[in-house]
This record gives sequence, C-alpha cells and structure tokens, in this order.
Amino acid sequence: MDNYPHNAQNVVAMSDYQPETGYAAIAQVEAYWEAVRGARLLPKRSDIDPRGIEQALENAFILERIAPGIARLRIAGSHLNDVMGMEARGMPLTAFFMPAARASVSDLLEVVFQTPAIGTLNLASSDGPDRTRLEARMLLLPLKSDLGDVSRVLGCFVSKGEIGPAPAGSTSRRSKC
Repeated sequence: MDNYPHNAQNVVAMSDYQPETGYAAIAQVEAYWEAVRGARLLPKRSDIDPRGIEQALENAFILERIAPGIARLRIAGSHLNDVMGMEARGMPLTAFFMPAARASVSDLLEVVFQTPAIGTLNLASSDGPDRTRLEARMLLLPLKSDLGDVSRVLGCFVSKGEIGPAPAGSTSRRSKC
C-alpha cells in the first residue's frame, strides 16, 4: 500500500499533453543527413540514398544551385507537387513563396551554399476568403558534389493544414496534409 500523500495539484493528466506533431519527416531527413555526414563537414550528393528517408520521400527534394541565390528543384516529392498544384520539378524554390519573400529566400540559399550551413524556415500562408491558413516548415541541408563544391541541397518541406484547390488546368492530385 502506498503511503505517499496524493496531492491533486501535482497530478498532470497525460491525455492533455500533445507534443508538436506532424513534422516527423523533417526530423527523419535531418537525422539521415547527419548519419551520412558522419565526421565530415558535409555528405556528398552521391552518398544520398532515397531508401534512407523512405518514410519522408513525399516531403523530400533535391535542389541544384544554378546561379547566386537561385536553386531549382531537381527532384520533388509528391507533397511539393500537391502544394503547387502542378509538377514542381524544374521550378525555382522561390516559386513556393510570395514575391515579397523571395529575396529573403534567395539570401538564405546563398548562406546554405556558401557557408555551408543548414537552413530552416518556419512558414505560414496568408489566409483569405477562399483559402485557409497553411503552416509549414522547410529544412535545407547542403551537399557536396563529386567535384567538391556545394551545389546541391537535400531538403524537406512539410505543411499542416488543408491544401487549397489546384490552379485551373492542373492535373495534380489534391490531398489534405
């Protein structure tokens, strides 16, 4: 028999505790990048195996630097296509952002490629009469090319909320995230 005095003020209902969820794909991609990197400053693009991030593939992408502050999507998971309402592969990363934010994204890309550094973004869409607010996170992890320069990024993009309708003429499938 427990003789410890039970005080209701010290009892916390575990059912009320809701840890931040929904961004597991970002954690998986970052953990994989760290594991592949090991003791090196950066992993090589050729070291990345999609099987290592199998549960996060729909949210993953590979960027290629094509000019200062400009990187295009070489590989884009299906979630990125859903958010854009079209095939995202080949598009510049800045296409995901409002024009006013694109310069900041370009600056961050340069830091990721030049320093090199890990880039993280906490994002939110504006809400309006025809759309609901969408919150998202993006992770940018630099990769070395086989030539030794930093020209690729392994990324992950996860959004929370309902994705709005696709643009007219789009054939992309729609889903809720």
